[in-house]
Amino acid sequence: MAQSKVAHVNSQKLLDTLPSRKDAIKKLQDFERNGVAELQEMEKDLNDSYAKYEANRPSMSPVIIKIEEEKLMKKQQALQDREQSLNAEMQAYSNELNGPILERVQKAVQIVADRRKLNYVIDESVTLYFAGGTDITDEVVIELMRLESGQ
Repeated sequence: MAQSKVAHVNSQKLLDTLPSRKDAIKKLQDFERNGVAELQEMEKDLNDSYAKYEANRPSMSPVIIKIEEEKLMKKQQALQDREQSLNAEMQAYSNELNGPILERVQKAVQIVADRRKLNYVIDESVTLYFAGGTDITDEVVIELMRLESGQ
């Protein structure tokens, strides 16, 4: 009976060596920073409106109080909706940026596995235990760099 050939890689090291991954992380951080700034501005506007409402409430008629409270609730809802929208946009952007990177990692692992005639390549980060074995991380990094540069 033929014996299975198994090797392992450190996927975090693979990702950390890729310039495109570093670029993706920077783009995601910029996107997040802009989103946080937008939400902070909306929250400041809501807080300012609430403070103005609280200051003027004693002199308002019941009808005006109701109208102003509805405006505040709409602003609060808009803030919550935008936060949810930004979270969804962030996830979609992350998938857009990281999808091709993860495909290149998979392709590089497959190239090395085919070359070495391996049956299995296990990611160290999700393995409970391994002792020794063939670490193909450096070889996969070389393939990744080739794929990254378009060779």
